[in-house]
Amino acid sequence: QVQLVESGGGSVQAGGSLRLSCAASGRTSRGYAMGWFRRAPGKGREFVAAISRSGGTTYYAASVKDRFTISRDNAKNTVYLQMNSLKPEDTAVYYCAASTVGPSYSRDHYDYWGQGTQVTVSS
Repeated sequence: QVQLVESGGGSVQAGGSLRLSCAASGRTSRGYAMGWFRRAPGKGREFVAAISRSGGTTYYAASVKDRFTISRDNAKNTVYLQMNSLKPEDTAVYYCAASTVGPSYSRDHYDYWGQGTQVTVSS
């Protein structure tokens, strides 16, 4: 089992920045690709970013590309999502997830999920 706990969410004005963290425990997370998804009010989970096991490959949703950066520190069993130039439409609960099949846009490829952390961006 892998347990994932997100942190770093909060409220910020448009144009501001936040850094989310996802701490993994239990079975080692180093064998997993990791992803970030978000769920805005009234919507399902939307892909945000993903990173390969070694960190050498990253994927981003078009809506966040060039604004968000996913990274990982395997020694700390932690994945990060640096969010810059935040927009009101970024408001959502953000979830991290672990995948055995590599970085993916699909929710179906992730085996473990955190409980989420709220990000609210005001105009």
